[in-house]
Amino acid sequence: MKTENKFYVILFTFTITFVFVVILSYINSLTYDKVLENRGYFKVRAILNAMRIDFSDKMDAIEKFKKYVKKINIGGKDFYVSNVGEKVYAYVFSGNGLWGTITGVVALNKNLDRIVGVDIISQNETPGLGGRIEEDWFKEQFRGEKVDKEIGIKKSEKLGDSNKENYSVDAITGATLTSKFFVKIINNTISEMRKVLRGDTYE
Repeated sequence: MKTENKFYVILFTFTITFVFVVILSYINSLTYDKVLENRGYFKVRAILNAMRIDFSDKMDAIEKFKKYVKKINIGGKDFYVSNVGEKVYAYVFSGNGLWGTITGVVALNKNLDRIVGVDIISQNETPGLGGRIEEDWFKEQFRGEKVDKEIGIKKSEKLGDSNKENYSVDAITGATLTSKFFVKIINNTISEMRKVLRGDTYE
């Protein structure tokens, strides 16, 4: 058969495509359970981090999650509650970043007026710029922040705002838009949590 023949080209393309689809499907079936397991662990890890519950490794995280965290449903929404020390509420959020969906966890104290912690489950922001929302210094700014009104974003030469009473966090240098999108998600999530758990939003 001449390789210039159109039928040959179509048959060759179809065969190669079919072979790769079969191989990818087989690999996907082999790794599917592991992928689900890892997704579940990333969520557990983020909830524990946001609630400030320490763990040493994957097994320890799963054990402490089962022991200390309870899932409740209020108003059709799933919340996670921990009574290790002060009562803490956590909620898994999902919102638009600059380049894709940002999924993570916000945890609030029992009065819903201060952030206990935030953590990221997944994001698609630019590595080295917006992707720095996963860095500890950025997330640490939110810890203990007063949130009876919305948090704002500001540009600063410092690496993180340590004032927990000014309703403000520092933007990531070179990634102001991602910082703004992230803070907007946090504000919307807190407003939703207060609305469902306490019946109000912001003062």
